[in-house]
Amino acid sequence: MRSLMMALVLGLVVVGVLAATRTSLPGRIVSPDAAAGAAVPADVAKSIRAYLMANPEVLVEAMQELERKQDNQRDAVAQKAIVQQDAELFRDAGSPTGGNPAGDVTIVEFNDYQCPYCKRAHQAMKSVVGADGKIKVIYKDLPILGEPSRIASLAALASVKQGKHQAMHNALMEFGGKLDREKILEIAASVGLDVAQLEKDMEDPKLRQIIERNMALAGALGVRGTPAFVIGKQFVPGAVDAASLKQLIADARKGS
Repeated sequence: MRSLMMALVLGLVVVGVLAATRTSLPGRIVSPDAAAGAAVPADVAKSIRAYLMANPEVLVEAMQELERKQDNQRDAVAQKAIVQQDAELFRDAGSPTGGNPAGDVTIVEFNDYQCPYCKRAHQAMKSVVGADGKIKVIYKDLPILGEPSRIASLAALASVKQGKHQAMHNALMEFGGKLDREKILEIAASVGLDVAQLEKDMEDPKLRQIIERNMALAGALGVRGTPAFVIGKQFVPGAVDAASLKQLIADARKGS
């Protein structure tokens, strides 16, 4: 999605050059919106247009460079926030945990139960964490995809009281249909939760406060969507496959 947006931005640059060529022709009336374009001399605009048309790969290179700079800026913001938000990331008592509580690598996972990319990453996480045995996982619910996401997050957080969070998390992530309250409660029953107790626990205002803290933390880190991870001390946006996850864990163990 980001690459598409980059391409659109660069496309607008080309459109601007073309507009500059047209609006700077003698005798043409220039609208206020085209004023910036009109400031470009016609011969310069024509030369730029001719160059871009003859060398379209320049646009790709520019897009790649812009993306690289944005990635570097994002990573710098995230690295600073990881240091500043250490307690919120790794020691928030309201965040459910999985894996090995005494693991030598900690993975913080931001997820939304309706996010298809989260579901894809979940399979890699489940496989790698299960096979490794020395990884602690901290779950940060980030319900950004509407009301069903919020309800699912509340249900997952409430399931902690019954000692069923991992089972509920897995079941929600592995469900391939459309979520609503009825389906979420049906999933809860399928993993052995007392649904009446769960619904009561879901009303606890502390759960909403946990989600609010997660939202604030995600904002500080520069999380722009789900999933997102902090693996060791490295910020990792987007879905990861098993091979990438293993490498990131190995890097964390080496302290890199």
